[in-house]
Amino acid sequence: MEGGTLAVREPATGHELAQVGLANAADVGRAAAAARQAQPGWAALPFQERAAVFRRAAAVVEQRMEEFADWIVRETGAIRPKAMFELTSILTHFHEAAAMPSHPQGLVLPSADGVVSLARRVPHGVVGIISPFNFPLLLSNRSVAPALAVGNAVVLKPDPRTPVSGGVLLALIYQEAGLPDGVLQVLPGDAEAGEALCTDPNITMVSFTGSTAVGRRVGELAGRHLKKVALELGGKNSLIILDDADLDLAVSNGSWASWLHQGQICMSAGRHLVHRSIADAYISRMAEKARLLPVGDPYTQQVAIGPLITTRQVERVKRLVDDSVAGGARLEAGGKAEGNFYHPTVLSQVAPDSAIFREEIFGPVVAVTVFDTDDEAVALANDTEYGLSAGILTQSMSRGMAIGRRLNVGLVHINDQTVNDDGHMPMGGRGASGNGSRHGGPANWDEFSQWQWTTYRDTPPQYPL
Repeated sequence: MEGGTLAVREPATGHELAQVGLANAADVGRAAAAARQAQPGWAALPFQERAAVFRRAAAVVEQRMEEFADWIVRETGAIRPKAMFELTSILTHFHEAAAMPSHPQGLVLPSADGVVSLARRVPHGVVGIISPFNFPLLLSNRSVAPALAVGNAVVLKPDPRTPVSGGVLLALIYQEAGLPDGVLQVLPGDAEAGEALCTDPNITMVSFTGSTAVGRRVGELAGRHLKKVALELGGKNSLIILDDADLDLAVSNGSWASWLHQGQICMSAGRHLVHRSIADAYISRMAEKARLLPVGDPYTQQVAIGPLITTRQVERVKRLVDDSVAGGARLEAGGKAEGNFYHPTVLSQVAPDSAIFREEIFGPVVAVTVFDTDDEAVALANDTEYGLSAGILTQSMSRGMAIGRRLNVGLVHINDQTVNDDGHMPMGGRGASGNGSRHGGPANWDEFSQWQWTTYRDTPPQYPL
């Protein structure tokens, strides 16, 4: 590639794992042109042949599961169960994609006698996909598989911090599965490549998953060039724990919601809103658990908490925690950084006007704010520009449903925590968490294809003009 090469480093050790090509704008232009040339042939293949590619791709993953898991663990700093979750999730993507070519792809519309009026789904052409570092294989293939399934070609730009898990592995999987040459182009790159992808005339849609700040730029560029854009962005998600919640289950849910993959998940619970009557007990139990969780290299040790993706991210988390303590929050556990490792942390007395209450953390931090009434809990949860996910823990289903209906989020989980994902449900947020786009299940048809209206007549009509 003209952009040069990129060293892939292991966040736990800093060791170089591999080198890959680094794309620049010129590389993106050539890839987009090649994808546009390959797309019609791919879309014209019999639907059974396109479906078979995804079934073979699933078989490749099943055969090489442990090898691929090693890459996810080492490149992303994930514990192995998280890596296996990614791999089993993309199996769901492949199975769903294999079914899509045989789905009904249009509607017969009402029309006058002598006219057949149809609406049918057609591919956009070339879809550009920009994926993040945290779940790179899952969040790349979540868009790649359905985009291909409906007949698009794809240009994929994985995050430069995880180019292998986010792109190279997918290229290998689809190549082994028999995807025709040129239909999937993988180009690791930085902002230059991303902006080129958003502006290239051969790319007609952009699907972006990542931070809200970058998403605003992607939306601006894509909108200026009249491209369809799907934005799945950050979150400031609330786990609401009511006074009747089971404390043991609350601690289990709270731990998962904020400490899974070191809190580097858009759906992580950035706020633990806890009823005052149980707050002290909850904070004490969470702090005790934080002190017991093992931290270390997930490739060589059996740990619960691995490294953050970069030193820069560690510094950001440390700043948010330190500033919150300086502003009046109380450090109950953690708050310690060692290299790229940040120990699981619990903060209490977090004020609604503090930065850690308002900003996405993307680190292993439980930030607790107390409330006295259900109305107050709703107000605190909605006091944000984000609108992705929420969890409500209660023994009263009707109470949980009443609160859930009032939350300005795309995902609500009653008696579960905030981090949930499933390949056949419509996943996405609102506000600063996204532009209303969705990935998964029936939403994939909405995102990755467009309607074409067609009418058929035996003879042309006679017009009076």
